[in-house]
Amino acid sequence: MTPSPDRPRGEVATAPNDAWQLRMFRKTLKKQQKVDLLLRLLDHCARSRCLLITGGDNNGAMNHVFRGSGGHWTWAEMEEGSIPQMEALLGERVLQASRERVPFADGAFDRVVVIDVHEHMEVTDAFNRELTRVLAPGGRAVVTTPNGALWLPVALLKRIVGMGPAEYGHVVQGYTFTELESMMRSNGLTPVARGAYSRFFTEIVELALNFAYVKILSRPKKGPAVAKGTIAPSNEEQLASVERTYRMYSLIYPLVRAFSALDVLVPGKGGYAVAVVAVKEA
Repeated sequence: MTPSPDRPRGEVATAPNDAWQLRMFRKTLKKQQKVDLLLRLLDHCARSRCLLITGGDNNGAMNHVFRGSGGHWTWAEMEEGSIPQMEALLGERVLQASRERVPFADGAFDRVVVIDVHEHMEVTDAFNRELTRVLAPGGRAVVTTPNGALWLPVALLKRIVGMGPAEYGHVVQGYTFTELESMMRSNGLTPVARGAYSRFFTEIVELALNFAYVKILSRPKKGPAVAKGTIAPSNEEQLASVERTYRMYSLIYPLVRAFSALDVLVPGKGGYAVAVVAVKEA
């Protein structure tokens, strides 16, 4: 399958500003940091054919932001249950990908962005081969995963409080820069850049929010039951079930954001999530 037809620039970002997905995105520190980093790493995608592949925990808000940044975007999602929410927001088709098949033609894209997919797989080889196949010669792939370094303080804390990888629907904690770059090289891609986001203070905030939702708010007596690996409301019904708590969080969000900004005090350039950029040789 080829990418969807190009849209005039004036037709992007048509979703209502008060859509529940966008309201959540504006209060989600980690996703905002993720998108900001990826837009920097994409390297001028305004006239490029771009594909975004996500691995669950995506309601379409990130797609909306990427679409508004320019470029001609096509969407794929690994989890079938996320697709209706994404299509409702975007007004566009979202195809389902799998670890064995990314449903597009060879060399169809100049940019392929893969957000938090690899940590859901026991074996990544077939999926990585598919990324290389759909990427055009000279094209750029940008892949993000949680940081796989087991010694990171908040990673240790997550396991202590019962929020290990399984609670997030992950098979592994994640991958390090070195591991991701090795994956890319083994599939004919040359790593050219790297980046990270969500440092100590942001990750602590995210852990607190995820713990509250998974361990308290999402229990059946508090609202509709949620699937294993769901760490935040993934549809409008689930958000409505915690609306009172969400309104309270919105009131203190400026303080939460200020606490997250303390990340600038953390030395080094690492983070609890990493991204690697790799190029397919022409």
